[in-house]
Amino acid sequence: MSIDIEDFEERAPEEFEGPSNAERVLQFRYENREKAWKASTIADRADVNENSISTVLNRLKEQDLVRHKGSYWAITDDTERLRRAHQFYRTVQRFNELYGEEDRDQWTETSGRANE
Repeated sequence: MSIDIEDFEERAPEEFEGPSNAERVLQFRYENREKAWKASTIADRADVNENSISTVLNRLKEQDLVRHKGSYWAITDDTERLRRAHQFYRTVQRFNELYGEEDRDQWTETSGRANE
């Protein structure tokens, strides 16, 4: 997993131990699902760097976890999709705790050798 360099520079070390930006956005959106919000407000309320919020929201949109109209964002109404995404995230976290995080460069290198 990577983060924007701005987040890296601005955040305190203990902030890296907490939930990800996407997780904070989804939690805020779920807790306030009766309304659609502007990105800047979501950033403020979810404690996400305003320079990062568009990237986070667009990634969540690609996964059909949020909806977008004009300048407003709402959480998906597909609760099963949200449940599965949350379950997957927690499973990956648990495996990372048990076995350590995967190294993308190592995967790429190994994959390249397998194709030779």
